[in-house]
Amino acid sequence: MDISVVIPLYNEEESLPELYAWIERVMQEHGFTYEVIFVNDGSTDRSWQVIEELKQRSPHVKGIKFRRNYGKSPALYCGFEQAEGNVVITMDADLQDSPDEIPELYRMITVEGYDLVSGWKQKRYDPLSKTIPTKLFNATARKVSGIKNLHDFNCGLKAYRCEVVKSIEVYGEMHRYIPYLAKTAGFGRIGEKVVHHQARKYGKTKFGLNRFVNGYLDLISLWFLSTFGVKPMHFFGLLGSLMFILGFIAVLIVGFGKLYYMNHGMPYRLVTDSPYFYLALTSMIIGTQLFVAGFLGELISRNAPERNKYQIEKIL
Repeated sequence: MDISVVIPLYNEEESLPELYAWIERVMQEHGFTYEVIFVNDGSTDRSWQVIEELKQRSPHVKGIKFRRNYGKSPALYCGFEQAEGNVVITMDADLQDSPDEIPELYRMITVEGYDLVSGWKQKRYDPLSKTIPTKLFNATARKVSGIKNLHDFNCGLKAYRCEVVKSIEVYGEMHRYIPYLAKTAGFGRIGEKVVHHQARKYGKTKFGLNRFVNGYLDLISLWFLSTFGVKPMHFFGLLGSLMFILGFIAVLIVGFGKLYYMNHGMPYRLVTDSPYFYLALTSMIIGTQLFVAGFLGELISRNAPERNKYQIEKIL
């Protein structure tokens, strides 16, 4: 099979028939073998009934129905599990992503050899309250991930080689960082394509401003896990050792300062009267705790069942 189209959705009953007809027309015009996987993320409208009707009319339609709303990342994860195409395309169900982009995305994966191609909605039909935070978010994501050529990490329209989606785990709200997850898994050929962005035709957006706050927190978590996930002692042990050493040096300075004043007959204060003494002790205690945290992290990492799971491309 050439293409699997994975479409997560929540309350999009009006747009589904038009979206599938559009996808079907594009696929037939280019002679692709394909499947369309609709993942109904706990919709409360008639979205699932519409998917069932589409399934009755077309053998290319597959559907996954969640019992409740879990979010976009779980929907993509389950869609990726079911996908059978050589190239997997993801898009949103609100008609803001154009299926006419599919042939070129497919060509970039199969001919140009990209592992992942992300859409870039260079011209957006969104209010400034959404576009400005999006630009700041993407700039931060580029800096942290090291993927300098992507301008729109959160674009729903993406294309992947099948091996990519089968090798990564999309969880929580990590759908924003699938390129980063792919890079961490060893799929470094990541490209970008300018895609057409359309104004929403039906309903209203399901995402609020809180996604930007959650996005930054998820980015920090992903950076930390990808950098220190299998070697926590390198972070906690180093930081803890530095704090302990600084605290110990501070204690020595306070102690030797008192001895100096005593030996020279100068007035002096008790060590416990100095606030620096307590700051030094606090630094030593926190340093010890961080070092122990790193040690415990190493013990957990060594006993993790996937500690020696690596992405192997070829074996001769």
